[in-house]
Amino acid sequence: MNQPTETPSTAPTPPSALALRVSPAAGAVFVPFLAIMLLSCIWLMVRGPIDFVPVKVTEDMLLHGDLTHHFAKELADAPLAKEVANLERGGSWLLVGDLGPRVREGCPGWLFLTDETRINRHAEDNARAKAQAVIELRERLAKKGIQLLVAVVPDKSRIAASQLCPLVRPASLAPRVEHWLTLLHAAGVPALDLNASLQPLGDQAFLRTDTHWSETGAQAAAAQIAKGITTLPFTPTPQQVFDLEQAPLARRPGDLVRLAGIDWLPLSLQPPAEMVAATTVKARAVETAASGDSADDLFGDSNLPNTALIGTSFSRNSNFAGFLEKALGAPLGNFAKDGGEFSGAAQAYFSSPAFQQTPPKLIVWEIPERDLQTPYVPIEAKF
Repeated sequence: MNQPTETPSTAPTPPSALALRVSPAAGAVFVPFLAIMLLSCIWLMVRGPIDFVPVKVTEDMLLHGDLTHHFAKELADAPLAKEVANLERGGSWLLVGDLGPRVREGCPGWLFLTDETRINRHAEDNARAKAQAVIELRERLAKKGIQLLVAVVPDKSRIAASQLCPLVRPASLAPRVEHWLTLLHAAGVPALDLNASLQPLGDQAFLRTDTHWSETGAQAAAAQIAKGITTLPFTPTPQQVFDLEQAPLARRPGDLVRLAGIDWLPLSLQPPAEMVAATTVKARAVETAASGDSADDLFGDSNLPNTALIGTSFSRNSNFAGFLEKALGAPLGNFAKDGGEFSGAAQAYFSSPAFQQTPPKLIVWEIPERDLQTPYVPIEAKF
């Protein structure tokens, strides 16, 4: 005769004697901690420079929770919350090698930005919108006698793929730059894929613990852009000679270490530090002849650079702008913006007195690959 099977109980397991003994102590610690955290956040909201919502709010931000993310990010700047976050980030790195949501370690000592391998919502639509914005901008500039040259910086994870190790770059991203540049070329916009100069360098083109290219990569990219400029009906002025000066090797802090929140740890506990011999590009002194002053140059505009550079922190790192000046044999105005992403520097520059009062004859627009498929924020400059 079969015995009836006993149905497993769904009642919660009673707490152990140890749990009962320590729970009051845990509560005594946790409740004041939550109260202090709450007061810290309230203080920041009332007295601190918190920006509750972004300057521009788009429909995409409303639909996908970006406003909530922005608000949470602002609150994370509360003093206590920031210190606790630092402790959590340091502990996670030391215990399990975790670097947070935006940074990943590939091969030992090599850090990568997760933004590069993220699949964006509406990626193709965003890319087309940005390509169309560049095409329209080029047409508007042409009416003012200004040329535009676009240069796309390939992802570090594309060029230094040999250092990804456990990380995986989605195969769908392989044609991202090529497809976007095809849209520009079809409309007659001069545009360069800097993959051509960086790929032969491999991992030497980028810094290990930083998002940006190394000086080797920056110099190669500058040479390719200068060569591209020679194909345009344009001559950089004023012509000038530049010399290179190299400093001794020194530690270069990586921005990915800072982004991971572990830059406060002792150097011995951080990813291996990077040593760089930084280069400085200096223009040789030029003697101005007395005959150079004329009624046509009362304000010295003829000595101003006729080339402007806009873009991101790539244009402000590893002496890229200096290498480009040397390659051109002429100075340029660097209006790149850290954290500007696709259109931040363009928006700021085209609205500035520098552009309105002394417009250049050529604008070089440096754009990182990772920004090609992110949501487009329109450029609202009037000119």
